[in-house]
Amino acid sequence: MCNESKKLPDFVLILDRLRSAHNTGNIFRIAEALGAGVVPCGYTPCPPHPKLEKTAMGTDTTVPWKHFDSSLEAVRFFRNAGYTVLAAEPGGKEAWELEYTFPLAIVFGNEALGVSTDTLQETNGVVSLPMLGSKASINVGNAAAAITYAIDAKRRGKLKI
Repeated sequence: MCNESKKLPDFVLILDRLRSAHNTGNIFRIAEALGAGVVPCGYTPCPPHPKLEKTAMGTDTTVPWKHFDSSLEAVRFFRNAGYTVLAAEPGGKEAWELEYTFPLAIVFGNEALGVSTDTLQETNGVVSLPMLGSKASINVGNAAAAITYAIDAKRRGKLKI
C-alpha cells in the first residue's frame, strides 16, 4: 500500500517496526512540517488506520508515504536510489554535529528493539541524541522531532557548530 499520488521527497523517515499508531501519527505530523516523506516498514501502522489518523490530524492524507515489508528492503531501495541512509541509534555522532547530504533517509527503530541489526549494517552511519539520564531512553516521536529539526536547521544554514 502506498500514497502513490505523491512522489517521495529528498528527505524520508523510515520507521522500523514501530508498534504505536500514535507515535506513527506524530511522525507523520513532523514529516509534514518539514516536507519529508514517511516509510512505514513491517508492522508499523500505516494509513488508513483510525488511531494513526487521529494523531496525524490529516497529515496521513497529505504526506507522501510508501510501505515496505521490512526496513532492510526500504534501506536497500533508498540506497539504490542514491539516498544517504542513517540510523537513529545510540553511539553515533550527535545530530547537530554531522554534515548531511541529500537525498537523505533516517531509520527510526522500535522503542524496545531499536533498528534491526541487518538494517543497521546496511546504513551509511548512525545519528544520535545525547542520553544524559540514567534511563537513556526517549520516545521515538520525540527523537524523530529532535533529530529531523537538527537536520533541517543544518540544511537551511541555521545551525552552525
